[in-house]
Amino acid sequence: MRGASRAVFAALAFAGFASGAHAALFDDDEARARVEALRRQMAATQQSVDERLGKLEAELRDRSALVDLAGQIEALRGDLSRMRGQIEVLLNQAETADKRQKDLYLDIDTRLRKLEQPKEASAEKAADTAASPEETKAYEAALNQFKLGNYPLAISALQGLLVTYPNGRLAPNAQYWIGMAYAAQRDYKNSIGAQQKLIAAWPEDAKAPDAMLNIATSQEAMGDRRGAQKTLEALLVKYPASQAAASAKQRLQKR
Repeated sequence: MRGASRAVFAALAFAGFASGAHAALFDDDEARARVEALRRQMAATQQSVDERLGKLEAELRDRSALVDLAGQIEALRGDLSRMRGQIEVLLNQAETADKRQKDLYLDIDTRLRKLEQPKEASAEKAADTAASPEETKAYEAALNQFKLGNYPLAISALQGLLVTYPNGRLAPNAQYWIGMAYAAQRDYKNSIGAQQKLIAAWPEDAKAPDAMLNIATSQEAMGDRRGAQKTLEALLVKYPASQAAASAKQRLQKR
């Protein structure tokens, strides 16, 4: 009897153990399955997050590139604006220089027409009558080169005349037209120097006021407006009764 009871007890104990082990095994598999599911979910989430971060980074790079591009475009606009301003300044300077050059040519043409008037009782005509035939011929030949636009030849011929006739009656005229020939070539520095020589050597000659007026014209052409104004003012003081002084007064009034 006791043996049977022990057997029954042992059977019951084994059954309980088996049932507990089965339950424990089931719980472990389910936990593993849940863990695996969570891992898969985390992996999917991580991939989604990575993809979104990648897109955000790409968008940020694109935005940064756009910002850089916008900055470059703005810089280019600034450069274009500055270039437009520079072009406007250059155009204005070119127009001013062109006007000065036209004024100079007009002045030269006016003086040449006076030379060509046969009955004009000007200082140059009086000088022609006082000069020797040889000096007059050399002077007229040089002046003809000037009229033809052969300015370098005119300068050489006039300088030669000054060497041959340094104290000649036409020497001041020759020095004057040397200055005008330089001016016609836009060599304003040498033009001013030539006219200053005339004023220094023959301050009382009829050409001296014209020489000062042409110095002012050359200074204007070089952009030296202040220097030109001083020259015009000095002309009014030194030669107030001259025709050149009248022209100087008109110029000063236009400033």
